[in-house]
Amino acid sequence: MLNPGMGLEHLMHQWGFETFSFGWLVDPQMAIYCVVIAGIWQCAGFVMALFLAALRGIDESIIKAAQVDGASLPRIYWSIILPSLGPVFFSTFIVVSHLAIKSFDLVMALTAGGPGFATDLPATFMYAHAFTRGQIGLGAASAMVMLAVVAAIVVPYLYSELRSKR
Repeated sequence: MLNPGMGLEHLMHQWGFETFSFGWLVDPQMAIYCVVIAGIWQCAGFVMALFLAALRGIDESIIKAAQVDGASLPRIYWSIILPSLGPVFFSTFIVVSHLAIKSFDLVMALTAGGPGFATDLPATFMYAHAFTRGQIGLGAASAMVMLAVVAAIVVPYLYSELRSKR
């Protein structure tokens, strides 16, 4: 769909719009935005399912009690619903940031790291150096840096969750 030779731009040229240009994947300034948009699209269903489950888990009796006490709808959202969704916000942030750090497949499918180095992410850097250039040490070092970043995000969350259970 985003390929200028076969996708949306080609379709518009066939329909007679010869000046239409949609070369986001081949433009170094716009290629990373295509990857971000595709990543958001890929994770949107998972995030929606998490929030739907969290919304259904909120006890209706608390909301009914707030309505009986005369709380307005914005006050119910601000004081009851949003604080109840706090753990889901944080869990979603953890999962999505983990997926963003290791988003190798999406970049390789869309741009293979190009044009130039416009969409070169840590995972593609690690792959290119370890497997195509034969620099195993540099690839392993970059993989360890990715592990450290993910651990820096996940470990404090796990610590706080396990500590609050006691």
